[in-house]
Amino acid sequence: MAYKTIIVEVDDHVALIKLNRPDALNALNSQLLEELGRALRDAEANEKVRCIVITGSEKAFAAGADIKEMSEKSFVDAFTSDLFGPESNAIERIRKPIIAAVSGYALGGGCELAMMCDFIIASDTAKFGQPEVNLGVLAGLGGTQRLTRFVGKSKSMEMHLTGRFMDAEEAERSGLVSRVVPAKKLMEEAMSAAQKITEKSLLSTMAVKEAVNRSYETTLREGTLHERRLFHALFASEDKAEGMSAFLDKREAQFRDK
Repeated sequence: MAYKTIIVEVDDHVALIKLNRPDALNALNSQLLEELGRALRDAEANEKVRCIVITGSEKAFAAGADIKEMSEKSFVDAFTSDLFGPESNAIERIRKPIIAAVSGYALGGGCELAMMCDFIIASDTAKFGQPEVNLGVLAGLGGTQRLTRFVGKSKSMEMHLTGRFMDAEEAERSGLVSRVVPAKKLMEEAMSAAQKITEKSLLSTMAVKEAVNRSYETTLREGTLHERRLFHALFASEDKAEGMSAFLDKREAQFRDK
């Protein structure tokens, strides 16, 4: 399928989605978000895809939402169209693992998109921020909620109120990113992580994603109960039997997602 604002490649069970608006530092406009949602749904439906990687350019993962596109909108326009709502929901509904490979600027909507992914691998040039306050608004793709959960109230509040950027080292130290790698090795490391995920049972990786995400949305008691039920449910799968047999036999498991 042809896209104008993203590039999609599927190879060796990994769908690589590259944001591709170089003249706008990959700013998220309605077309890009619609195409991204479509590409993610296609990857979800593609039986060959077991993991997804989203990335941008060396200069910018995404430097925010498209201000030019938003500047003409009124409250009525934004409210009645539920601006960013459908796109956020489309991304959040994806059950396969998604890795964000971030280099350069990940600001505003770009930072929010990265946080919607299941984990972030950042290059040492990455810069994160939620500078919407400088435009007289606030984050609209979940930034106030997700950043606070990742880095805590004080740091999140400072970033949202002042517009300060966070570099890659601070982002790793604060728990926003899983790890930082040299810029030249970013895609190699991201694709290596994706490849490791593809070697697991898709049933297990989808269950892991569901369980970890539930931890942000419920109490510890309810979350651990949900985890335990998913754990029990996987005992009905052929992959559970294969995985445990392979371990006991000291061989590589051959998962079939059944």
